[in-house]
Amino acid sequence: MVALYQHEVTGRPLQDVTPDEASSFTRELVDGVLQHQDQIDGLIEGYAQGWTLDRIAPLERSILRAALYEMLHRTDVPDEVAIDEAVEAAKELCAAEAPAFVNGILGAIKRTEVTS
Repeated sequence: MVALYQHEVTGRPLQDVTPDEASSFTRELVDGVLQHQDQIDGLIEGYAQGWTLDRIAPLERSILRAALYEMLHRTDVPDEVAIDEAVEAAKELCAAEAPAFVNGILGAIKRTEVTS
């Protein structure tokens, strides 16, 4: 998630912002988010009522993207776990209202878009 955030904010290539010691899971997550970013961003915009993607803080966007990649493309990660991890990351890293925002978007997408 931090690598995704740094990539978006600085424009540096992912290989430059992903630590050498990053796990294979982390590397797959980062690559998967980029590969499916148009789909993921479309869902975020569709469910972030009254918010355009560029109005969402970069770190919150990165958290949402990582969670949605897991929900949509990782069968080994239960949706509830992806949502809980995203909410916890928002609590730790973002503004006070971010956890509810992240939870609301991911929960709505889970209820209507995700079939796992």
